[in-house]
Amino acid sequence: MALNIRDERAATLARRLADRKGVSMTEAVIAALESALLRQERPLPERLADIAADAKRLSDPRRFRPAGKRDIDAAWGHS
Repeated sequence: MALNIRDERAATLARRLADRKGVSMTEAVIAALESALLRQERPLPERLADIAADAKRLSDPRRFRPAGKRDIDAAWGHS
């Protein structure tokens, strides 16, 4: 079944999303609808708590090691 978007604003938004994601308009619309439904299923405070927990976990200094000369050179594109 073909996707037929008659509303110009909806078509423009779908096209922009598809271009950004590098997918077809149909895939972009499906992804957007799935995302919207997922957001409705979980309350905002619950989602924010998950984001805060991820940020805390990722910012733990024990996860990182000091950068050495080789790391710095690689970051600047030097061999």
